[in-house]
Amino acid sequence: MIDMTDDYKHKGARKKLIELLGTKGITDARVLSAMLAIPRHYFFSSTFHSHAYEDKAFPIGEGQTISQPYTVAYQTQVLHVVKGDKILEIGTGSGYQAAVLMQMGAKLYSIERHEALSKKASLLLQKMGFAPILKCGDGTKGWMEKAPFDKIIVTAGAPVVPETLVSQLKVGGVMVIPVGDDKRQKMLSIIKTGENTTETIELDYFAFVPLIGEKGWKK
Repeated sequence: MIDMTDDYKHKGARKKLIELLGTKGITDARVLSAMLAIPRHYFFSSTFHSHAYEDKAFPIGEGQTISQPYTVAYQTQVLHVVKGDKILEIGTGSGYQAAVLMQMGAKLYSIERHEALSKKASLLLQKMGFAPILKCGDGTKGWMEKAPFDKIIVTAGAPVVPETLVSQLKVGGVMVIPVGDDKRQKMLSIIKTGENTTETIELDYFAFVPLIGEKGWKK
């Protein structure tokens, strides 16, 4: 049973977190507004609700984490989400990033390789009133049947940029992906400038769980 209580303590803690993100360089008001609206504690076991509004990652099982709120805000801000965007998310995880994107008006497609996490996220997101299109599989291959996408967001660290994902972007589309080794990755914003051309902007360093798959890290 999912506890959907969102009381004044939760809302107060969430407001403080959003104010903190503002001091750390998150300036997109739409991103901050979406994150203020999404109860992050819904994505935690009730035992760990006290950790939900700390600016840190937290284990969610299967060797995965719910990303640090700053990281979620950063990637979302760099993605430049526009209402109605068709977005592919690689790594559903807890579903929190997905909820933020849908709160901003995105039509979301999301791939998760762990079936247990995918099912749990699907149930919670539906209870919250969202309707993502989810599947379990190898995210490094993307979702060719649903391509092309306006935006792609990768929420795990890749050793290289999977060309399969670039090929599924619309011309003018943006992909945000952390690329590096298994300890540290540089966030990249990749803009598809033509059918066979891209522009890459190198941003800050982060630490993500590894992107596992045919075009990522091997198990």
